[in-house]
Amino acid sequence: MPLPKRPDPRLVRTDDSWLTLPNPANVPVEICAGPDVPLEPAAIDELLTVLDTARTLRVLAEATPGLEVEPRIDKVVCTPDFHKGAGIPIGTVLKTVGALIPQAVGNDINCGMRVEATSLRVEQVRPHLDKLEQRLRHLFFEGGRRIGLTAAHREGLLRDGIPGLLAEGVPATTDGAWRQVGPDDTVEFRGRYHAAGYPVASADAFRDWITSGGGTSYDSIIGSVGGGNHFAELQYVTAIHDGPAAYAWGLVPGQVVLMVHSGSLSLGHQANATGLDQARAAWPRGVPTPANRILPMLLDERSAPQRERYLTAFANAANFALGNRFFMALMLRAGLAGVAGDVTAKLVYDAPHNLLWPGDDGTVVHRKGATPAGGVIDHEHRPPELWGEPVIVPGSMGAPSYLLRGLGNARALGSACHGAGRSIARGAAARGSDADLDAFLREFRVVTPLNHRDPTVAARRDIIEAWRRDLKQEAPWAYKNVGPVVDSLRHAQVAQPVAELQPLLTVKG
Repeated sequence: MPLPKRPDPRLVRTDDSWLTLPNPANVPVEICAGPDVPLEPAAIDELLTVLDTARTLRVLAEATPGLEVEPRIDKVVCTPDFHKGAGIPIGTVLKTVGALIPQAVGNDINCGMRVEATSLRVEQVRPHLDKLEQRLRHLFFEGGRRIGLTAAHREGLLRDGIPGLLAEGVPATTDGAWRQVGPDDTVEFRGRYHAAGYPVASADAFRDWITSGGGTSYDSIIGSVGGGNHFAELQYVTAIHDGPAAYAWGLVPGQVVLMVHSGSLSLGHQANATGLDQARAAWPRGVPTPANRILPMLLDERSAPQRERYLTAFANAANFALGNRFFMALMLRAGLAGVAGDVTAKLVYDAPHNLLWPGDDGTVVHRKGATPAGGVIDHEHRPPELWGEPVIVPGSMGAPSYLLRGLGNARALGSACHGAGRSIARGAAARGSDADLDAFLREFRVVTPLNHRDPTVAARRDIIEAWRRDLKQEAPWAYKNVGPVVDSLRHAQVAQPVAELQPLLTVKG
């Protein structure tokens, strides 16, 4: 069932775009959501538990004399896709002073979106969807990706991101996804990435992955979609809402667009585990760990070694995520080239979600399931910032997605949502209607590792039922309507719509 639209009684609506959450910690909390956006009571419960960390920071300060600044939670902003997470709600932007919180970023470090505009029009692709579905299943799930990487490629990626990966050149034994790399991929990183890399001096935490196989080797990690709400999707432009910005970004009606949503996979899990281990190592003796199990790290000299170990592994995972999205986009290009002939694609933007942004003033902005939405810059600008930072907001499977331009709204901590957001928990969604799922599958193509049309597979009722349960967890009824979510961003002056995109098919892990 959809969530009720009546706001949780603990929330106070201040206008048509914003609500506040009074709380015992007296932390300023605002939620950007119009009246038509449902807000999950369980997410409010979870957020109130997170705010107990304000007390944890006071206890740490008392146990750590000589701090230059008093650690605190300065402000919390929640985006319209706000919903319950695993300890910290998705759609939470948390600004701290004098401390950082690894769990406010989570396991999937630098989960993000990548959008590319192609040289194809929808009428060139639509007649080939049957063949395209087969090719994409082979590329993503049946050994077709063939992403050969040398140890130098892997280390370059983990230390420097996309520039470090491409500095090593395309391998001499080029096949698979690598064949789709074009001249446009290797120049002008500025303006097309929020950051093309997060440079660090070491990637030793992931030495096993770097040296795996020796020479040019292949693995099953890079190019993976991942689980949950991650996807690779073919879309086309159906409407332009801001002509000048769309023109600047290279978008026209009817154009085929690639959208990728994925993150750092197992490397992110390892980096987050490192963060929690280092937070425990830096924890003052005699101070009990907090009931909410959220472990901040102070920005003091004493904990600098532990913090540096975490931030290095954090950057390695963030850089891997950039490469993962890059190769997933190449795989989509390869699928298109196989059915429609030559195709070129230009990156519109790569936008991160789960990251932290340290400031020179001792502040740290953490975004969990939220994306930067910076505004116009009128000095030495990066090209898209003439119009505002691109904001990528996908809907549920089969629903439209939106590209918006950020307005740099300080009230929103310069942040926007990264999707429509769940309205129903995964367990409840998995028990959804079979008739509704069948109706959805008649209208929309979902490419998964399992080909449900294969007679041999279809005969295995146990396998098909498990596949259907997984699909129901990501079905349209499990998510909020993307329209009111985008309207909330627009009315709140967080971001303005530029283009609307309709999906052709979705690849799900």
